[in-house]
Amino acid sequence: MEVDEFFAGEDLARQLFDSVYSILTLIGPVEFRPIKSQISFRRRKAFAWVWMPGTYLPGKVAPLVLSLAFKRKDASPRWKEIYEPTPGQFMHHLELYSTSEVNEQVREWLREAWINGA
Repeated sequence: MEVDEFFAGEDLARQLFDSVYSILTLIGPVEFRPIKSQISFRRRKAFAWVWMPGTYLPGKVAPLVLSLAFKRKDASPRWKEIYEPTPGQFMHHLELYSTSEVNEQVREWLREAWINGA
């Protein structure tokens, strides 16, 4: 699947993806892999994912969710959900509604996740 196909008809979600991806390219080398349900960002291993909850959930939902893997649980109230799928690996889900939300704090979280992906 291609990125354009993944975001077909979802202009705001595509703009949010572009904002996240542009930050990641400034941090360092990264590749992404679109599949039907999500797009993963990888170095040696995957460290971040974006997905559109409207594909799976009814009602009004965020255009895009950014999911980041950390080795710690972050205390920010911005996270929609945090869970620990395996000991010492914490998945953080951030709902994104506007490109202005992809700010310096998100940039630092992306940097941390990128480092963990090495």
